[in-house]
Amino acid sequence: MNLQVTEQTEEDFLKARNKAFVNEVQHLLNPEEAKLISLNDVKSLIKPSAETYLGMKVIPVAKIVGSEGRYKDFDNKFFPKSSHLKTRWEKIDDAAIRSIDLPPIKVYEVAGLYFVRDGNHRVSVAKSRGTEFIDAEVVSLKSEIIIHNAENINDLVRQIINFEKRTFYMETSFGDITDYWVMDFTTPGKYDQIYNHILTHKYYINQNQEEEISWDDAVLSWFKNVYLPVIHYLEDFKVMKHFKKRTTSDLYVWIMKYWDELKNKYGNDVPLNDAVKELEKNHKVPFLKKVRNALTRIVFRRSISSANAPGLTDTL
Repeated sequence: MNLQVTEQTEEDFLKARNKAFVNEVQHLLNPEEAKLISLNDVKSLIKPSAETYLGMKVIPVAKIVGSEGRYKDFDNKFFPKSSHLKTRWEKIDDAAIRSIDLPPIKVYEVAGLYFVRDGNHRVSVAKSRGTEFIDAEVVSLKSEIIIHNAENINDLVRQIINFEKRTFYMETSFGDITDYWVMDFTTPGKYDQIYNHILTHKYYINQNQEEEISWDDAVLSWFKNVYLPVIHYLEDFKVMKHFKKRTTSDLYVWIMKYWDELKNKYGNDVPLNDAVKELEKNHKVPFLKKVRNALTRIVFRRSISSANAPGLTDTL
C-alpha cells in the first residue's frame, strides 16, 4: 500500500467516522433512529416461515439495511461507530480504490431487504463510496410482507403495521362493515388480536342463537357493543392525555387485557369503567417528573447545538 493510498484511506475512514458521530448527535432524543437494524429484531417482528438458498446475486447496496451480528458497530447508514474498525475498514477501502475484487458478501433477504451475515466492512465502504451494487450470496427468509426501504427499526415497524392494517381491512371487510377506517396501532401484531376478539365475540353470541350469526353481524356487534364502549370510556375519563404517543386502539387492547387481569383477581363482576379508571390512575405523570423531563430535553438541545458548532464537520 503506497503512501498516497494510505492517506486517502485514513481520510475516507475519518469522514465516515465523523458522519456516524454527527448522525448519533442529531438523534440524541431518538437514539433508536440512528441504530443499524438487527436481523433478530426483524425476525421477531415478521416471523419468516422458511429459508431458501438463492445463490449468487448482484444486489442494490441501498437495500442493505441491517446486520445479523455487527449491528452495534455501525449506524443505520452503515458508517463505522468505533475507531477499532479502522484497520479492517481501511484495507477494504484500499482494495476499492485500487479496483481489487473482493469475495462476495453474505446476506439474508427478508421482506425485500438485505441483512449482512458476513461482509459488514465491505458494505460500509461501499455505502461510503456511493457504490450502487455489490455481489452477494443470498439466503432468503420467506415472508408475505414486502418492505420498500427502511431507514431504521422505527421505519420498519411503521411499514409492518401499515401492511397488517391493509391485510386486516381487506380480509375482514372491517371498514366496509363498520365505516370505521381509523383503527390504528403503534406496535405490530395488534390486528391479529382484534381478529381474535371478534371471533371470541362471535362464539359467545352463537351460544344463545339457534342459527349461527354471520361474520358481518358479528363484526358490527363487536364494534358497537365492545370496542366503542371502551373508546367512550377512554374519552369520558380523558385517559388519552397520559398516552399522547399512543392511539385509542392501543388503549383498547391494553384495557381489555387489564380488565381480564382484574376479573381473574376479583371476579367477573368487575365493571369495565373500573379498569379504565385504574389504568388512568396508575399512569399519571407527577408534576415534578414532567419538570424533570422538560429540563432533560433542554439539556439535550444544548448538547446538540454545541455538537454542531463550527469545526465539527470540517473534515466531512
